[in-house]
Formats: sequence, structure tokens, C-alpha cells
Amino acid sequence: MGMHTNPFQRPMPAGKTQSVSLAEASRYWLQLGLVSFGGPAGQIALLHRELVDQRRWLSEQRYLHALNYCMLLPGPEAMQLATYLGWLMHGIPGGLIAGGLFVLPAVFVLTALASIYALWGHLPLLVSVFAVLKPAVLAIVLMAAWRIGSRTLRTPLLVALAVAGFLALTLFKLPYPLLVIGAGLIGLLTARWRPSLLAASKPHGAGSGKADPDQPGALHDDDSETPPHARLSRRRLAATLLAWALATALPLAALANIGGWNGILALMGRFFSRVALLSFGGAYAVLPYVAQGAVQQFHWLSASQMLDGLALGETTPGPLIMVVAFVGFMGGWNQGLAAGGGDWGLAIAATLVSVWFTFLPSFGFILAGAPLVEATRGDLRFGAPLSAITAVVVGLIVSLAVFFAGPVLWPSGDFNPWALLVAAAALFAQLRLRWSVLQVIGAAAAIGGLITGLRQITG
Repeated sequence: MGMHTNPFQRPMPAGKTQSVSLAEASRYWLQLGLVSFGGPAGQIALLHRELVDQRRWLSEQRYLHALNYCMLLPGPEAMQLATYLGWLMHGIPGGLIAGGLFVLPAVFVLTALASIYALWGHLPLLVSVFAVLKPAVLAIVLMAAWRIGSRTLRTPLLVALAVAGFLALTLFKLPYPLLVIGAGLIGLLTARWRPSLLAASKPHGAGSGKADPDQPGALHDDDSETPPHARLSRRRLAATLLAWALATALPLAALANIGGWNGILALMGRFFSRVALLSFGGAYAVLPYVAQGAVQQFHWLSASQMLDGLALGETTPGPLIMVVAFVGFMGGWNQGLAAGGGDWGLAIAATLVSVWFTFLPSFGFILAGAPLVEATRGDLRFGAPLSAITAVVVGLIVSLAVFFAGPVLWPSGDFNPWALLVAAAALFAQLRLRWSVLQVIGAAAAIGGLITGLRQITG
């Protein structure tokens, strides 16, 4: 076999797809982590195009089987899907490499941006850029609510659940976990007694139908035998669960020993563990909970800084939930400022803690649960509670937009018509011009920089 310097241009052999080494797969996972813009939908589409259509590493049905499981889990679906596929191909090392390389580039980029923001966030250029970015991000959040709602709110009951979720979080300030659990119970009971009231969403997939018969067979095809490492083993399952528990408990005990159980690092570890376990419906669904805790409860950062972090998160590759790295960094930095000066060491430590405890459960769910899924390859009967949870999530996303609208449209207590104009333009660009999130963010940043340049010329 010859050496291939670019795994994205790997030639397709005739007949059955040849085996893929762990090194070659790792090169692909790294490149995926560097170019995975576009949110979960874009990332899932990229995985499908590369692994199913072009590389033929697995068949359409094997891909959808993995994706349906990941859609039922809390946490970033695209990152979990990459972890699942890496595990299917090369076992636990492949899963850890695939998931790790999916998020590591975003960790480095967002930490660098957070550092620049903390040190020079009040420079005229950054002030102007963020003044335009904030209303653009507000429009992106509204667009996310529209897209999810248009796909999922198909019955009056689902619409009512979305409205109830919005009111419960906005007016009554009910805890986000309670809303998720309540929605799941409603879905279960409704499916049992009146299923006609709760039409489950169509399976989330990248396509349908069989592959082109002229294409070579997939490495993991519909009728391929399950690899030995992917077969269900009680001993392996017990070892995976033990490793997951230790990877959670030991770092948390060390953080509590360093700064106390209620110190900022241990508190972040516990908080972001809850975020990871309750993040059904994607990053936009859990961001209200993150904002509620980080801004209102613990005062790690301000609402305006939270919105700036979301804008930065939109510009980086990887899952949007990576905004937790910015939240952690600013939490550590602001605590240092309160003590008399920004604490760089605490900010970096808080960043690592937030990332570790947010993404650890995703690895645990995949490495522990994927063998069970592969053992059945049957339908997972969680459609009804997932539909109910997703409906409530739509209301939660709208509540996030309301939460951000205050500091955006009334930054100093007075209404800002220019911010409303930017938000409307960003909505128009997404709805009518079909701009991507990256295009909207790029245009907003460019306009902010242009405003700074004009001010310097005229002033």
C-alpha cells in the first residue's frame, strides 16, 4: 500500500474498501477538528459526506444507526458521532482520538481568543467589533429557535410544551433540569395513553436510500460482522464505567483538596458536569442553563461577557458548547480581578476544568453505550420523550434570546436602534440569502472593524 500524504484525497479502490490504519484515521480526525465549522448540522453533514459518500468507511445505515443513538444523548451530537465512529473503527483508542481531536483545536483557539478578550477587550477595535457581533448573535439564536421549531413543533401539544418551557424559564425561573425531566415524563405518559397527541420527529439523518451500486462496498457495511472490540462484553463494560467514575471523582477530589469543596474550581467541576448531563437538544438548548448559573447564580461573568463568549464560540471550529471554555476562563480571570489583578493561572485552570467536566460524559456515554447499541442494531424506542424534550427546548432557546436581548438592545438602559437594525439584517441574511453562521459572524466582524477605521479617519 502506498503512502498518502493527504487523507482527504485518498484514492478509492475497486471493490471492497481497504482497511484504514489508526494513523490515517487520526489524520482525518485532526483535519475534521480544524474545519468543523457550521454547527452540529454542518458537522454531521461533513461527516456523512466524507465517511459515507467519499471514503466508504461505513454504510449509510451504519452511519444513521450511530447518529440516532447520539441524538438521544445529552451533549454535542457531532462530537459524540465522531467518537462513536472512531470507536467502531479502532476501538477505545480510536474513539478517544476521534473525540479528542474534534474538540482540541477549538479549545486552543477559544482560549487564545479569551486571553485577547480579557487583556484587550476594551480596545476601540474590539469594542466596535463586538458592538456589531452581539446583535448578529442574537439573530443567530432566534434563527436556531425557528429552525428547530419548524421541524419539531408538529402538533398542538408540542407547541404548548414549547410555550410552557419559555414561560417556565423566563417568568417563573424554574430550574432547567426540572424542565427537561418533566418534558421527558410528559412524553412517556402521552405516548402510552394518547400517542396521537405526540407525533415523534422524523429521524435525524443525512439522507436515505441505499448507496450507489457502482460504489465500492463500505468498510463497515450493512451486513458486515461486528468487529471483536465492538461486541458487548460485561467485563469491558464494567471497566469502562469504572474508568469513567474515576476520571470524574479523582479530579474533583483534587480540586476540592486544592481550593475547598466550594472553591471556584470544584464548583465549576460540579456545575459543568450537570451541564453535560442535561444538555439535550444541542448547545443552544443548554446555554440558558449555563447563562443562568454562570451569570446570575455564581457571577463568574456578566451577561454582556457571556454574549461576547457566544460570539467567539460561533467563530471557532468544533461544537458550540465549547463556549464553556470562555465561561471558565473569564470566571477564573474575573475572580483574579476581584482580588486585585487578573489571575492567568486560575483562568487557564478554570478553562481546563470546564472543558474536562463538560466533555467527559460524552466519552463515557459512547464508550460504555455503543457496544449495547451495536449488539441490537434495532430501533431505539425513545422517540416520544425526545420529541417532548425537543419541544420544550425550543421555548428555552427563545428564552435565551430574551435573556440576551436586554444587554444588546438596551445596553445602557436606552434603546439602541442600530442594534435592532443589525439583528434584522442578520435575520434577513439567514432567511432570505441563506447565509451560514460563519458568513453572518464574518460580515458582522468586518463591519465592526470598518466602523473603527472610519472613526479614526474622521475623528
